[in-house]
Amino acid sequence: MIHGTGPSKCWHVIYTHSRAEKKVCQELTENNIECFLPLQKMLRKWKDRKKWVEMPLFPGYCFVYITRKEYDKVLQTNKVVAYITFEGKAAVVSNQQIEELKQLVQQSEFEYQVSTENFREGKKVEIIEGPLLGLKGELVRSSGKNKFIIRLHQLNNILTVEIPTSCLTYYT
Repeated sequence: MIHGTGPSKCWHVIYTHSRAEKKVCQELTENNIECFLPLQKMLRKWKDRKKWVEMPLFPGYCFVYITRKEYDKVLQTNKVVAYITFEGKAAVVSNQQIEELKQLVQQSEFEYQVSTENFREGKKVEIIEGPLLGLKGELVRSSGKNKFIIRLHQLNNILTVEIPTSCLTYYT
């Protein structure tokens, strides 16, 4: 389960229900469990307005600083799904990595993005943000993190677009 047997604390990663990260962090804090939720300010656009919102840097995840005794208490928190494990044990995150994440989210002059997506050629993708919202096609090639060549079946053309991976999703 958790490394160590003494009262020493370690950072662990928990998986939460979708869009429940802030609520989980709040409830853990209310239960005197130290929690860290890295947030980033993002400009969200709707048809009628734009608004700056704080979004989790790692959607679905929170970090907790706990002792072995607090391990089960975290799992009993509403909307907590599980600990992220490695080789059957709750994964431990170093204090240094947490401090680096804290420094990263305090930097407002740099734009950063985390993506677990590894878009594969030949898959169907949809643009979910920006001026090309709703456009669907087949991913022909990707060059780096932000440059994609998409075949648009509707138009029988190929489009090269420079767009962050966060603006793309797979569709079936």
